[in-house]
Amino acid sequence: MIAKVIVDAPARDTDRPFDYAVPDKLAPLVRPGVRAAVPFGPRTLNGFVLAVEETSDMDPSRLKPLKSVLDAAPVVTEELLDLAGWLSRKYLCPQYTALTALLPSALKTKTETVFEAAVPPSSPDVPESLRELLAYVDRRGRVPEKSLLQAFADRAELLTSAILLGLLTESKEVKDRLGMKVQLCVRPVASAEALTAAADAARRRAPKQAELLDRLAALADEGGEPPLLAELAKDGGIGPSAVKALEAKGFVVVEAKELARDPYADRRFAASRPLPLTETQAAALAPIRRAIEAKTYAPFLLHGVTGSGKTEVYLQAMQACLEAGREAILLVPEISLTPQTVNAFKGRFGDEVAVMHSRLSAGERYDEWRKIARRRVKIAIGARSAIFAPFTNIGLIIVDEEHESSYKQEESPKYHARDVALERGSRHGAAVVLGSATPALETYLDAHRGVYTLLEMPDRALGQPLPAVEIVDMRQELRDGNRSMFSAKLREALEARLERGEQSVLLLNRRGYSTFVMCRSCGFTAQCPHCDITLTYHRSGRHSRCHYCGYTEREATSCPSCESEHIRHFGAGTQRVEEELAKLFPGIRTIRMDVDTTSQKGAHERLLADFRERKADVLLGTQMVAKGLDFPYVTLVGVISADTVLRLPDFRAAERTFQLLTQVAGRAGRHRLLGEVVVQTYTPEHYSIQFASNHDFRGFARRELVSRRELGYPPYCRLALATLAHEDISRLVASSERFAAELKRRFAELRGTAGEPELLGPVPSPIPKLKDRYRFQCMVKYRGETNVADALRASADALSDDVRKSKLSIQLDVDPQVLL
Repeated sequence: MIAKVIVDAPARDTDRPFDYAVPDKLAPLVRPGVRAAVPFGPRTLNGFVLAVEETSDMDPSRLKPLKSVLDAAPVVTEELLDLAGWLSRKYLCPQYTALTALLPSALKTKTETVFEAAVPPSSPDVPESLRELLAYVDRRGRVPEKSLLQAFADRAELLTSAILLGLLTESKEVKDRLGMKVQLCVRPVASAEALTAAADAARRRAPKQAELLDRLAALADEGGEPPLLAELAKDGGIGPSAVKALEAKGFVVVEAKELARDPYADRRFAASRPLPLTETQAAALAPIRRAIEAKTYAPFLLHGVTGSGKTEVYLQAMQACLEAGREAILLVPEISLTPQTVNAFKGRFGDEVAVMHSRLSAGERYDEWRKIARRRVKIAIGARSAIFAPFTNIGLIIVDEEHESSYKQEESPKYHARDVALERGSRHGAAVVLGSATPALETYLDAHRGVYTLLEMPDRALGQPLPAVEIVDMRQELRDGNRSMFSAKLREALEARLERGEQSVLLLNRRGYSTFVMCRSCGFTAQCPHCDITLTYHRSGRHSRCHYCGYTEREATSCPSCESEHIRHFGAGTQRVEEELAKLFPGIRTIRMDVDTTSQKGAHERLLADFRERKADVLLGTQMVAKGLDFPYVTLVGVISADTVLRLPDFRAAERTFQLLTQVAGRAGRHRLLGEVVVQTYTPEHYSIQFASNHDFRGFARRELVSRRELGYPPYCRLALATLAHEDISRLVASSERFAAELKRRFAELRGTAGEPELLGPVPSPIPKLKDRYRFQCMVKYRGETNVADALRASADALSDDVRKSKLSIQLDVDPQVLL
């Protein structure tokens, strides 16, 4: 029996299955999708079994045997194994990297060094100085290196001597980072009558044993769950000695009981029923239901304005999916995965829902994943990685806010969850719904080309008008002598809400206190020594921080360059806005939401719950307050600066500005109270801001698509990005030139009906240095079905010696969302 294994050695020559002999004792466990520890050269590595066959092309005598199997059942379904191959080919990553992306972090493995005694401690070959060490290892059998170094911390040289003398054997073990959580429980193995009789006999001489026997007898009658050992000691004072005595007499056994880490165990969700649908909601739901019932692949774009009731359409489509006996996945952007989303779906479907997102602990995510793998739930809700939920009969996949750039993973494999959703949907014959009030232009154009069925919901579900939007020219505010970050209009609007007891949302897409620190005498700007980026000042800790590498330095009281005391903080972050609000409106209650305030577990949910309970007047935050929120008393949305994204060197800057303004404007006036939006900007004439002020997506799309066509950017072409990085700028330049030359040579061979791919670069990246490594990039534009993936991969392989020997790194990104 032969196992074909993809090994954790992601390199050009090892990115393929290797054949291993399967020992007879492991044969029952070895199946496609399990993980195994395998010998690989002098090391023991983790791997995934791709297939099991009877014969091998290799000489059987040369095949090494599998060392161990890490799973009792496959952790990757056969469909996901095949999907990993697709990910590897499409996104230019090693197969092992693609396979690990399918699993929760708890199932990422680590390798541990362990030692065993090679000779008895009493052997005459053992020097006296090493007998204690050898006896320590011999008593324990197999000792991890970490434990051994801790036990002999002040005599670490003894370990080296024992290894050199051959007194210890060293090996590697592959282990999970995290397993299931277990607690010891006490299970009765005698009848209720026998337990009661034993309790009566023990009541005088062993009252604690009698108390436990009475409790177990009652449980045996009622069929209750065995009590936990820890609970017996805590609640009843029944210690381990009483339990051990009863175990020795054959009345009970102590065994491990799995304890599910349920992040919502202490939450109660109000049950909800399907709501009556509006005409447009019903018209959007009908074709989705038909596709689910027909079990055919059908991709849809659900284009509905903010507040149009897309969530109710999702809920009722899921109900149809469950009625058809199939499973469903809902993807939402991480920043939109609010308690409101969880409440809506848990309230409708209860225990049928598993939720996976980054604010859960690794153990909680693992247990939610196992609910899916064990078929205990039929709905998975989560951010990007939830698209890999190990379902086997998917009938519906929903990608909410499909335009969000967070659906694109920036680490290898650099997949886009929207594209993976479409691929999985086609494999399962499922309906795939891409929903948004501001669709990505690529998606929108594909819908008009007939690639997707376009479903439109142009009106709000409760009949309210979209909020009125007023643009404020901050240049005029300066001319009028207003140097505050709040325009006169926004101040008046905030004051009116405070007087009426209504709530406001303020958006500023920057965290920290100020965006940079500069000396007004010599022009010195505080920069990160490891990255070509300015430091952001955080007043709460009185320090400046790099938001790319995390470098931090204390607040400077004088200029490091000229020693002038005229060093000042420029720009405004969320901390500074919060401070200014308190000065302008004494007593105002503000909740600030950014990375700094939501980093602790549960902080995100707690802050939003406080705002819903009207414990604050203003919710101030970054992008995380722009979408997914629905508060009945929010009647004002203020955008402090609409130009933040617009100034980035990215062809999608106008699109992202329009999307952000439209989404945040949609937080106002969603219920019976009318909404108002105030947008502050230094470029009020920009078309993205003008179209956003009128909630005019079609007008913006027409204008932006003309520009994209003229400049040759997506959706009228496709992009691929290669980023090369090295600590030595001269080596980087040379390697980048070689890479580009190799790429051009291969592109010349790809000439076809769509024309030769266009190579731009190599040039320094927009942020030319990150974490002490210089960066160059090559951008490729191509059209049609021209396959540039093989050319990119082969060109990167041509520099594999530089990667291996000189620490050059090459990152390949197909359909990049971020060009910085």
